[in-house]
Amino acid sequence: MKRKNGLLEKRRRFVQNYVMQNQHKQMKLIVAELSERLFLSERTIYNILNQNPILVEVA
Repeated sequence: MKRKNGLLEKRRRFVQNYVMQNQHKQMKLIVAELSERLFLSERTIYNILNQNPILVEVA
């Protein structure tokens, strides 16, 4: 099924923001929560995160 680029980008931003807001949790738990919330497979969520890695500056 073909997806609109705008919707894919919105989904990517949501996943990245959710991960940033929940950094204190383990990644496995974050992915499980996103999977339930967005009705996506865990593999899809990991693919989204791997396509656009989140860069965080460490002081």
